[in-house]
Amino acid sequence: MAKIFSAVRTKIIPFDAEHLLNQGNLALILKISTLTIATLAIFYQDLTIITSDALQSEITNYMLAIPFIFAYLIYRKRKMLRAVIPLENQNQPKQTTYMPLIAGVLLCTTAIIFYWYGSYTFTPLEHHMLALPIFVAGLTLILFNPQTLRQLAFPIAFLFFLTPPPAEILYTLGSTLSVISSEASHTIVKALGVPSTLSSEYGNPTITITRPDGTTIPFAIDIACSGIYSLIGFLIFAAFIAYITRDKTWKKAAAFSMGFPLIYALNIIRITTILLIGYQYGEQLALQAFHFLGGWILIFLGTLLLLTTTEKLFKTNIFLKPQPLQPCQKCNPAENQKEDFCPSCGRLLKYAEVKLNKPDLAKIIILTISVILIISIQAPIFALTKGPADILSQLAADQQPTTEILPQINNYTLDFVYRDKEFEQKAKQDASLIYAYTPTNSSQNTIWIAVEIASAKSSLHSWEYCLITWRILHEWEPSVTQLDLRDVQLLQNPPLIARYFAFQYKNNNITQVVLYWRETSTFTTNTTTQQKHVKISLIAYPPPTEPIQQTEDELLTVGKAIANHWQPMKTWTEIALLISKNGNYLLLIPTTLLIITILLQAFNQIKTKQTNLKAYKKLSKENKAIILATHQTKTTPTTQNIAATYEKQNNKPIPTSKLAEKLQQAQQTDLIKKQIINHQDEPVLGWKTQLSLPKTETKT
Repeated sequence: MAKIFSAVRTKIIPFDAEHLLNQGNLALILKISTLTIATLAIFYQDLTIITSDALQSEITNYMLAIPFIFAYLIYRKRKMLRAVIPLENQNQPKQTTYMPLIAGVLLCTTAIIFYWYGSYTFTPLEHHMLALPIFVAGLTLILFNPQTLRQLAFPIAFLFFLTPPPAEILYTLGSTLSVISSEASHTIVKALGVPSTLSSEYGNPTITITRPDGTTIPFAIDIACSGIYSLIGFLIFAAFIAYITRDKTWKKAAAFSMGFPLIYALNIIRITTILLIGYQYGEQLALQAFHFLGGWILIFLGTLLLLTTTEKLFKTNIFLKPQPLQPCQKCNPAENQKEDFCPSCGRLLKYAEVKLNKPDLAKIIILTISVILIISIQAPIFALTKGPADILSQLAADQQPTTEILPQINNYTLDFVYRDKEFEQKAKQDASLIYAYTPTNSSQNTIWIAVEIASAKSSLHSWEYCLITWRILHEWEPSVTQLDLRDVQLLQNPPLIARYFAFQYKNNNITQVVLYWRETSTFTTNTTTQQKHVKISLIAYPPPTEPIQQTEDELLTVGKAIANHWQPMKTWTEIALLISKNGNYLLLIPTTLLIITILLQAFNQIKTKQTNLKAYKKLSKENKAIILATHQTKTTPTTQNIAATYEKQNNKPIPTSKLAEKLQQAQQTDLIKKQIINHQDEPVLGWKTQLSLPKTETKT
């Protein structure tokens, strides 16, 4: 019987591309294509920058795994999605029929306004990527239904990992972890008899070991050695493993929580191993081991260790096959050609066809027009400019950089000062150039210009973190006192937001004022055109007698001249400017309406349950017992399992055919409803009560 059932089940539930096309489900393909193309069209430039950063920066290279994990999560949910996508809002009150559509429109509106508002801030990329999952969730509600969004909730939430981690949080955790890692590794190597000392150099913990030949090797445990990059990447895999584990919720939570001490312990072992290699074989081999044991190798070992540990401790099995449902004599496709699910055991017999009705076609057309309009007025993520000089080609030829990269300004003499190659290597930049505007008028200050060019946005660090936050994290007193920190606008259209930072050195009371901003610019290197990220910093040292407001005015004047000199390639439309500038206020409209929609939906559900409870009290004793059995079925509430619960509670059996008829009648009165239940990623048709039974009823 088991073999026959397995063979039948294999035949009646195929799922492949050929089956999809044979069924003529072009409507499904059209909906999925609309969602995908609309998302990529709006977020294309952001995803391009994210990908570029991930390929070049160890801080964000974990993002390269997210598309593959996301695709696997969708693939794992494929059967559930294929089963719930055709569902319509049946048996819903008229006043709530359009609630999902309204909620979807409000979610998309919120995401777009938040996107445009982010373009008007100093951190546009972070705002844009936070808007991405919200936009996808809204499109899912518009094109499909709440059941589809429920199944996609985790994959969509997983897209939040595409948001670059804030530098302040990143370096805060990294600095803390570097201190703990260095202390632990130092203690271990000393216990193993390796002569070593622990000190601090440039704010980084440094372990200095003395080799048998008397030479010393210092190992600085900086942010890269702290394990913070591997920890962030491992966070994604730990969440992924916990989610796909087919086991109890507490085991999933335990597996996720256990991952962090495991990966951190591995990092301590890595540092200790490198120290021992350096002690025995020298610095060169130790450095090779550092590069080999970092990044993805550490994440892979941590993931493997997590899988092994959770399997041994909690007896979990991630790739466990779904537990089969109980055999059912009625699962005969020849007898149930009109049914999508078996009316007895709830097993899927065939996928319902996805229909493209007039409202769906109208949604797709309206979405297409809306996306085209949004793209036509879309604000760029960074101010897009054209580099005014072939500066990278000059640097590649080892020539002195031209001053044409900056404008000539009246009453100032522009000179190239030097190129900081050492900083370029540390920060992984293409260029770090220092220029100076020397005033012809002695009443003005010399303005130093730092031009930093890099392929990855993460290579351009903020001033305030380096001078204040970083020292606090190392338990040092900041060497400067912050006088002012705020964002200012350099250009109106396209809007260019810069950050103004004024501070005073504590040891000599010298005041320094900095105005800096980031752009994306097009450069030409040996006839090859490519886009690079640029950070331009204006630096001045006003005398003690001069108010810093005067210096700020000077920096703003020069900053605007430089911003205009870099030839903005695209201006914003008036509507984009209006929305972006007032985005924080405009966001209140869709978010407030969304909250009202959710509350109204919740109120209607409560009202429906109260009405149904009154109707339940008027039912016959047998019908009450059926509703109660449905409510108290602990396993998957299929007709078959409800019948078993009914028999246990009433000490008498009930034929499944009669029970199915009674359940259908109860559905017509809205006391219960059919729902597709996720049984280990397999769709099963079950029943759910639409009322809250009193405790006295459930006890009896």
